[in-house]
Amino acid sequence: MSEERTEPTALPPVAKTMDIKAIRKAIPHRYPFLLVDRVEILEGGKRVVGTKCVTADEPFFTGHFPEHPVMPGVLIVEAMAQTAAAMVLSRPDFAGKLAYFMGIDGAKFRLPVFPGSVLRLHLEALRVGRIGKFRGEAYVDGKLAAEAVLTFAVIDQED
Repeated sequence: MSEERTEPTALPPVAKTMDIKAIRKAIPHRYPFLLVDRVEILEGGKRVVGTKCVTADEPFFTGHFPEHPVMPGVLIVEAMAQTAAAMVLSRPDFAGKLAYFMGIDGAKFRLPVFPGSVLRLHLEALRVGRIGKFRGEAYVDGKLAAEAVLTFAVIDQED
């Protein structure tokens, strides 16, 4: 039997906090596809923690098990990706660019995420550059809900 992983409590100091306005400035996502509410970039810019408050009025709940609403796993992965993208695209050398998904590896969904949950999205940069790779974990109430390794490309925006 594998050991249950819990959310890390001892983290390096926060170097930069991004509120919703800063997140919107860094990434192009908007309602209903903006899936992260707050981003904390940790010291060194190699780790980032995002927060997503899951509310009962999220548009996906009307069609995804409406009598037993569960957040779709693919949207948990997307929230992790947006957290990583917000960090990367807030860097001066990547400002004004876009991050496109290239791959999702080893995705596992451990616990369902329900309305009222607060997702804590922990991502560690494995590689940051024009091609980036992050290992992500999503926690609810300190328990691991999902994990994946995410690969993306940073590209110039076309006019």
